[in-house]
Amino acid sequence: MTQPIDLHSEFLRADLLFTMGQPDAAARILQPIVDTEPRNEAALELLARAYYGSAQLGPAEAALARLVDLAPSNGWARRALARTLERQSQGGEAAVHHRVADALGAA
Repeated sequence: MTQPIDLHSEFLRADLLFTMGQPDAAARILQPIVDTEPRNEAALELLARAYYGSAQLGPAEAALARLVDLAPSNGWARRALARTLERQSQGGEAAVHHRVADALGAA
């Protein structure tokens, strides 16, 4: 019989790994958390940051798009999505998110 995952402890472990400069390890821990709790904005944001930090731009874009869908007024998510799109040579799509981020006062 398997033990249920303690999502909070796993989130904290992933956060620590991300902070220690191991975004790929953090992403591996975070993906099952986000799969279990798909509306958890904190886990989704950290997952997006981990994917971006490990240059996994496709998964980062998908996580950020989900975060923007959940929280359309999240200026940070809009800006991060725009930068991710830019890194994938999708400047036209990025511009839309930059404009929204600017309107929201995001840095």
